[in-house]
Amino acid sequence: MELRQLNTFRTVASTLNFSRAAEVLNYVPSNVTMQIKALEEELGVRLFDRLGKQLVLTTAGKRFLTHIQSVLDKLDEARSIIHNNENISGTLTISANEVLCAYRLPAVFQRFRSRYPGVRLIFRSVPNQQLKQTLFEGTADVVFMLDEPILSTGLTVEPLLEETFRFFVAPDHRLAKLAVLQQDDFQEEVFLVNEKGCTYRTMFDRSFEQKGIDNITYLEFQNAEAIKQCAIAGIGIAFLPEITAEAEVERGELVTLPWHIPDLHVYTHMAWHKDKWLSPIILSFIEAAREVIAIEAAKKTV
Repeated sequence: MELRQLNTFRTVASTLNFSRAAEVLNYVPSNVTMQIKALEEELGVRLFDRLGKQLVLTTAGKRFLTHIQSVLDKLDEARSIIHNNENISGTLTISANEVLCAYRLPAVFQRFRSRYPGVRLIFRSVPNQQLKQTLFEGTADVVFMLDEPILSTGLTVEPLLEETFRFFVAPDHRLAKLAVLQQDDFQEEVFLVNEKGCTYRTMFDRSFEQKGIDNITYLEFQNAEAIKQCAIAGIGIAFLPEITAEAEVERGELVTLPWHIPDLHVYTHMAWHKDKWLSPIILSFIEAAREVIAIEAAKKTV
């Protein structure tokens, strides 16, 4: 078993595409295929299933990835510790949902890259409900989640910032001019929300059910941008984290409604597997995230 085969396997597992992995590694595709085949023959198991044009990890492949990921991380770190910070190299894989990717993490990435330009950052946008699994599978080093307070025996979870959620409508919406809202005002309205399974969608549904508001219509979306654009077009009431609509409110494209869901406590969490070796690179990224989001938290208190 050769080190280059393990590195090739990790790259294919992250891209799930032989051609793309070949581009990343600067190999020809046949070389990648040959290395994976040799590795599978040596291990006596299939690491990938080829389902038509789609490549997926087998159960054995997922288990193997979990173990070799930590080995390769330690080798990357061993190479880098003989250099100073500016020359540290290695690979760091981060996952988050699309909201945090767009509105919280760019500043984190910028700060980290300015300190460690030699580190290769890989980012994957993952639905919120699947993020924990990426840590157990070893396909991410650190993840960021929007969720209620989390208790986990297998993960280290650090709440960074409580996120405020609001209702937004177009300026000409019939509710936009009301200084006070009653629950009856929402009857027969259209709500623009995330798909079921999302933590804050579940809390939204629970709140309205408790209040007996049931004569409403839902339009479900996979991302915040689609929800915002439909609200701007006057299609309905958007339910979103406040951070996602700050620019639109400032431009006058959206109006915040004076309605709050009680006991809605959703945080931006940072998490990693409790058994994962935290290399200096990972620790430096965690510290950069703490610094940047602490600045955002301070702005919210002003």
